[in-house]
Amino acid sequence: MRRPARISPRQIVLVAAKELRERIRDFWVLAVALVFAAFALLIAYFGAAQQGAIGFRGIEVTIASLTSLVIYLIPVIVLLLGYDAVAGERERGSLDLLLSLPLTRFELLLGKFLGLAAALAVSTLAGFGLAGAAIAHQADAAALYHYARFVLSALAMGMAFLSMAVMVSVMAADRARASGAAIALWFFFVLVFDLGLLGVLVFTGGRVGGDVLPYLLLANPADVFRILNVFGMEGVKTLYGLATVVPPALADPWVLGAAMLAWIVAPLAIATWRFK
Repeated sequence: MRRPARISPRQIVLVAAKELRERIRDFWVLAVALVFAAFALLIAYFGAAQQGAIGFRGIEVTIASLTSLVIYLIPVIVLLLGYDAVAGERERGSLDLLLSLPLTRFELLLGKFLGLAAALAVSTLAGFGLAGAAIAHQADAAALYHYARFVLSALAMGMAFLSMAVMVSVMAADRARASGAAIALWFFFVLVFDLGLLGVLVFTGGRVGGDVLPYLLLANPADVFRILNVFGMEGVKTLYGLATVVPPALADPWVLGAAMLAWIVAPLAIATWRFK
C-alpha cells in the first residue's frame, strides 16, 4: 500500500490515542497520579516535622521541598515510561506491522510521543491538582498561582525527559539497551551533572568555570526546572541560596522557557532523523 506523502494529523491523533488508552488501561496514569498526590500532600503538611511543626507551613516551604523531590522522581518515571516506545515495538515484531500501514515514520513517532505526553500530563495535573485542591483553603491567590506554575514547569521537565526517552528508544537495538541508556541519562542529568560542575569549582578554587557555570546549568533540563521555581518566589530563592550563583538575567522565565522548549524539541528532532 502506498504511503501518504503529506503528514496526516488524524493518523497522529489515532496513534496518540492508542498510546494513551494503553497507559490508562494498565493503570499507569492512576498509579503515577496517586504517587504525586501522596507526596505533595505529605510534604505540604508534614515537611517541617523535623523542626517539630506539623501542618501547612506556607507555599514557599512546600514548593522548595517539592522541587527537590520532583527533580529525582519525574525524570525516572518518564524515562521508564518512554524507553520502549519504539524499541519495545521492534523487539515484539509489531514495528514492521505498524510501518506497513498507511502511516509515515514521523506520524508514528510523533503520535507515540504525544500519547505518552498526554498520559504524563493527565497523571501530573491530576496528582498535583488533587494536592493543590486540598491546600487551596489555606493559601491565597498568589500562592496558588506559584503552585500552578510549579506544576506546569514540572510537566515541561517531564516532557523534556520523555523526548530523550523516545530518542533513546529509537537508537537502541533492543529494550535492554534502551533501559540501560535511560538509567544512564537519569544518573547523568540528576546526579552526575551538578556534582561535576561543583567538583570543578571546588577543585580549582572557583578559578575555572565560575563565570560560565550559570550558563552551563541550561544544559540540564532538571537545572532549568530548579532555577525556574527557585527564582519564582523570594522565599524559595532564600531557602535554596542560589541568588548569588545565577544572575537575574539568566533567571528570566522567558529564557528558561525557551531552554526547556529546546530540550523538548531537540531530542525529538534527533529521534525523527534517526528513525527515518
